[in-house]
Amino acid sequence: MLLRDVAPGDVDAYVRMRCDPVMMAELGGPLPRGSIDAKVRDDVAAAASGEQWIKMIVPDEDRPDLVAGSVALWGHDEDGEPIAEVGWMVLPEFQGRGLGKRAVRALLALARDDDRWKVVHAFPGVTNAPSNGICRSLGFTLVGQRDVDFAGRILRTNEWTIRPRVDLQ
Repeated sequence: MLLRDVAPGDVDAYVRMRCDPVMMAELGGPLPRGSIDAKVRDDVAAAASGEQWIKMIVPDEDRPDLVAGSVALWGHDEDGEPIAEVGWMVLPEFQGRGLGKRAVRALLALARDDDRWKVVHAFPGVTNAPSNGICRSLGFTLVGQRDVDFAGRILRTNEWTIRPRVDLQ
C-alpha cells in the first residue's frame, strides 16, 4: 500500500467516494456532483501547501492510478478551539482488506514523526462499526458522542482522540 498526495486526476475517485449513496450513507447522503471539481482543486492546493495532509490510498504501488480511497489529516476550529481531525473513506471493492486501518495508521505515523499534530480527533458516525473499529484498534480513546457538522449536515458521531507521539499502537 502507498499513500500519495491528492492530484487533479483524482476527480473520478472523489465522485465515487462522495457522490455515491452507499459510500455516503454514514455521512448524510451523497454530495452533489457539481461540487466535486472545486473540492479536488481545493484539496490539491491544501495538500501542496502542506496545510492539510490529503492522501489517496493506493493498494498496489505498481499501479499509482488505482485508488482505493483517501485518508486526510487537517486542522480546523471546533467550538472556537483549534483541533486536528483525521478522516478516511475506502471504496466498496476494497473494503474488508484492512486498507483503511493501514492507511490511517500510516498517516498517524507521519503525524507522530512530524509532531505537528499533538492530539488528533476522529468523528465516525455512531453506527459506523468499521470506522469505530479502526479507532479502537489503533489506540484512540473514546471521549463520547457528539453532533458534528459535515457538509452542512448534522451527524451523530463518536468522538475519538489519539496523541500520535504517545498513543499510536
